Amino acid sequence: MVKSEKIIDAVVTHQFDSANDALNENDSVEISGFGKFLFNAKKAQLHYNKLLQIRQAYENILADPNTTDKKRRSTELRMNTVLTDIKILKPKIHEPGTDI
Repeated sequence: MVKSEKIIDAVVTHQFDSANDALNENDSVEISGFGKFLFNAKKAQLHYNKLLQIRQAYENILADPNTTDKKRRSTELRMNTVLTDIKILKPKIHEPGTDI
């Protein structure tokens, strides 16, 4: 059986998109042949708190006037990754009154 690469890509992309949507809406997804995957709110909250601490540490490094240009660029790249992770995780664990 020969299938084009576009068809295979479309099927795989659809499967992952559907699984991601189900996980976002229901905090769980079951994939036949692979198992059931659950969103663990307790672990997510711990990870979120750690990301906030890392963000604060990076902000302190960036605010320090003695930080070298090389370290500043490196920290800015890592800060962008942390901010992206916070942005993705926050809606799942958002508590009233918290802000990033």
